[in-house]
Amino acid sequence: MSDLLTEKDKRTKYCGEFRESDAGKCVCVMGWVQRQRDLGSLIFIDLRDRTGIVQLAFDETVDKEIFDLAFGIRAEYVLCAHGTVRIRSSINPNIPTGKVEILVDELKILSTAHTPPFEVVENSPVKPELRLKYRYLDLRRPDLQRNIIARSEITSIAREYFKAQGFVDIETPCLIKPTPEGARDYLVPSRVHPGKFYALPQSPQLYKQLLMLSGFDRYFQIARCFRDEDLRADRQPEFTQIDLEMSFVTQDDVIEVVEGFLAELFYKFKGIQLSLPLPRMTYAEAMERFGSDKPDLRFGMELCNISDIAAGCGFRVFAQAVQSGGSVRGIVAKGAAASLSRKDIDALTEFVKLYKAKGLAWYKNSGGEISSSYAKFLTEEENTAIVEKMGIEDGDVAFIVADSDMVVFESLGALRCELAKRLGLIERGEYKLLWVTDFPLLEYSEEDGRYYAKHHPFTMPKPEDLPLLETDPGKVRSVAYDIVVNGSEIGGGSIRIHSHEIQNRMFRALGLSEEEAEEKFGFLLEAFKYGTPPHGGLAFGLDRLVATMLELDDIRDVIAFPKVQNASELMTGCPSPTDDQALAELGITVVDEE
Repeated sequence: MSDLLTEKDKRTKYCGEFRESDAGKCVCVMGWVQRQRDLGSLIFIDLRDRTGIVQLAFDETVDKEIFDLAFGIRAEYVLCAHGTVRIRSSINPNIPTGKVEILVDELKILSTAHTPPFEVVENSPVKPELRLKYRYLDLRRPDLQRNIIARSEITSIAREYFKAQGFVDIETPCLIKPTPEGARDYLVPSRVHPGKFYALPQSPQLYKQLLMLSGFDRYFQIARCFRDEDLRADRQPEFTQIDLEMSFVTQDDVIEVVEGFLAELFYKFKGIQLSLPLPRMTYAEAMERFGSDKPDLRFGMELCNISDIAAGCGFRVFAQAVQSGGSVRGIVAKGAAASLSRKDIDALTEFVKLYKAKGLAWYKNSGGEISSSYAKFLTEEENTAIVEKMGIEDGDVAFIVADSDMVVFESLGALRCELAKRLGLIERGEYKLLWVTDFPLLEYSEEDGRYYAKHHPFTMPKPEDLPLLETDPGKVRSVAYDIVVNGSEIGGGSIRIHSHEIQNRMFRALGLSEEEAEEKFGFLLEAFKYGTPPHGGLAFGLDRLVATMLELDDIRDVIAFPKVQNASELMTGCPSPTDDQALAELGITVVDEE
């Protein structure tokens, strides 16, 4: 039979849409073969498309030619089938179409298929490398298709909401001026301008600020962004932002608009009614209580500072940490004594070393029997004081880290989340949202001996901290804010600097001379001279937002064609070499590192 579609081959419905009410109707369906079952005089084929599966029935006594054609059909063949919908004799309650089937009276094999390298089924237990090499097959799986469709729904909700709020959807360039501040740029050589380069944008930051200078007042974009950095589970070299900017606004104005979007998103996509306004927490409080600037509020285990007790104690590790300007802090896993063996505690000790902690002190109270890695170095009074301050009770396990504040925060913050996973403290379907505000404006690099912008060089310092910009820049806070959901930062923004004088002070704090600032950002500084409105905005990481809404750990599961850890794509084999002529036209010589 012909493998070409004709005018009469018009799909009646998608496979997953047929119901009892369709019984008796003559229909046409198309899709991929999930599986074929030969029962002798009957053959059944499960036909799949992005909406689900419908069963096709072939009866040898009705049409021998079509029956023989169906006999040779295998998984992933592409079919066009005409037939009559009828009630199934054996109902399948596990699929929406389980009460009906289509008795086929005309069949076209539109495409045959080799045996796939893995079965195309829900949650297929296949190595990630194999899945990504054959991503076009992987994307046929129902769970992956649901993820990608969910992403589309979320971007539609965003577009509708921000349009209703008066935002103008404006595209910004993908070939821009390199501005080496922050992560590394991807560079694009120019053939027309030999020896010169474009950069791919790490974000539309400068252009959206220029749009505010241009008077558009409210800008919005689903923006593609690029960063040449080491990958993690929640990072990709190319990613997407829901990007927005507003003029004549304060931090509260931006937060109000963003909360409105989140409320609409959670209601339309999850059926969850958010209570607004969302809670807020300063960066300093988040670090003190949770050891993280993106705290997960679905469980407790808050950090407890015992530096006052440790400062003069007989345990040298504790005392020296405080004397050197650090701290001693701990967390208590309530009721975990029965769950955590000594082997588990040793594994957790190795875990915190990943965050530069030198060790992990612990205290376990099991049925009144006390075991500890540090108690013997303390007096009875010091032990009692620590137990009381940390609230350690029968059945609890306490973990303590002594080091610089940042090491203590990072290691205990990570340990807190690791324990929550191991102890089953996280309820699926629960969402805890909060704003984290008042971030440090700058962070100091010991390696480079200079300050870098915590967010970006255009973030407004808090007005009350401006006098410290030259005298104690590490203490300057910014008018910056992150939105956090279940321990994941899904978006962040700030009020921007709109003063030429403050922007120059910021550049000086970053160690940029007037000449360097002019070379890198001269076009922006020039624009500031022509009337700049106060403005601010925020960008959601769309990949991370979708993964969070779907409760997925790996953002690759919400990206159609993601990269792997070394920033390559296994399916196409990029990046790949190019020919000598193309390199010569660009004036580029490739040096063999070997």
